[in-house]
Amino acid sequence: MRRVSMATAKAHMARLLTRLEARDRVQLVIAAYEIGLVTPPR
Repeated sequence: MRRVSMATAKAHMARLLTRLEARDRVQLVIAAYEIGLVTPPR
């Protein structure tokens, strides 16, 4: 299994924030629920 460097993880996070016009990670989670990427646990 390959590991992702901290710099790569930060770059991906920054790209997601920009692409989804989110202020922070909480807004990314909300957006993921809204567009159906994740579903609430049962």
